[in-house]
Amino acid sequence: MENTLLAAVHRFASIHTDAVGIARTPIPGLTIVRELVPTALQFAINSPMVALVLQGNKRVMQGSDTYDFGAGDSLLITADVPTVSQVTRANAAEPYYSLIVDLNPSVIATLVDEIGSSPFVAGQPVRVDPTDAEVADVALRLMRLINRPASLSVLQNQLVRELHFWLLSGRHGGAIRALGVSDSHVQRIRRAVAIIRERHADVLPVEQLAKAAGMGTSSFHDHFRAVTSLTPLQFQKQFRLIEARRMLMAEGAAISNAAYAVGYESIPQFTREYGRLFGQSPARDLRSARSQARSA
Repeated sequence: MENTLLAAVHRFASIHTDAVGIARTPIPGLTIVRELVPTALQFAINSPMVALVLQGNKRVMQGSDTYDFGAGDSLLITADVPTVSQVTRANAAEPYYSLIVDLNPSVIATLVDEIGSSPFVAGQPVRVDPTDAEVADVALRLMRLINRPASLSVLQNQLVRELHFWLLSGRHGGAIRALGVSDSHVQRIRRAVAIIRERHADVLPVEQLAKAAGMGTSSFHDHFRAVTSLTPLQFQKQFRLIEARRMLMAEGAAISNAAYAVGYESIPQFTREYGRLFGQSPARDLRSARSQARSA
């Protein structure tokens, strides 16, 4: 086992995992998630990424689709879409481990130019499939490289590039390829999404976002929904609420402070919309999370 990807991830996570189960590696875009117990529902709007599950089980819901998967599987997300997830099997003896790789559009664009023309598609933004052997092999070499700082700065970029190459060469290469095509609808919408993420507390007129995407307002609205499954207004509202929940759960922010920080001016309105998305008020959600933490 000492030469496996799971063993390498376990060794790093046992030292570097923080209080919320995240271990950030010195390689940009490479992160480990560890959970010691099954989790409550977790809400997120993920950026494009791939998660290699190494131990335990997880369930992810996106729209009307539900994906149950475990060790040996990879979760691929190729668009900024809202998901609800839950680790369903984990314990102290066998924690849930996944290795998260952020998909890098710049690396993908360079590879697309070199590989040559090939179809790209938006398609289903969330997929689960067995992890390709080539992907797991590169991931293991990246983890081993972390323990050799002198070599890390020299070799990490080419290994990250190789990892993206094998992802592009896999069964869902067409969906990943769209991230590297500068004028694709996916990339245009991502420019608008980046603005919403960076300025989520601001009022952002749809016309301004459409201009950033290089589209007319009506076309932008249609393509935004096709890529993210949400309208621009729904996306910003969900992102604000998810960010506020993160501040409450991870940072211990007061409810009013979290609401104001993400752009709400009315606490009652924040409470109502929080309850609609997460199924309970902020105060009750906090109490539930604390109770679960104590039980764990």
